[in-house]
Amino acid sequence: MSPPKTDALSIDLFEQPGHLIRRAQQIAVAMFVEALGRDVTPVQYAILRMLQERPGIDQVTLAREVALDTSTTADIAARLETKGWIVREVLPRRQRRLVLTAEGEAVLARLVPGLQAMNTALLAGLAEDEREAFMRLLRKFVQLNNGQSRAPQRSTGAD
Repeated sequence: MSPPKTDALSIDLFEQPGHLIRRAQQIAVAMFVEALGRDVTPVQYAILRMLQERPGIDQVTLAREVALDTSTTADIAARLETKGWIVREVLPRRQRRLVLTAEGEAVLARLVPGLQAMNTALLAGLAEDEREAFMRLLRKFVQLNNGQSRAPQRSTGAD
């Protein structure tokens, strides 16, 4: 029997956390689209959901809360405003306050059943204790590595 390979080229792709995380993201986005369609992206959903939770927060705070860079957040906010789902109000120093419209609230309400089904389906192959452990470890992983992100989450709680 030959000794195991130890050179860098012998590392199994499917034992690399980064590759598996990328695949998990691909799967999650595909399931999101399958369950909810293409009218709302996962990132747009995160923004809408945060605005539901924190009505009237400014665009920079929103970016920090959902872990996006400010230019991406501004682009997405402009698209959501065009759809009629949010209103952007100009504040002093060119900041913008963001508020969900009634239509935006209705969009979120329509998404809930699909999101619940998608979340159940994502973890359906795991036993209850495995689901709990997976979610606990996933939250821990994200928290421990938050600072490595190009746009780390910076939760400020309430304004």
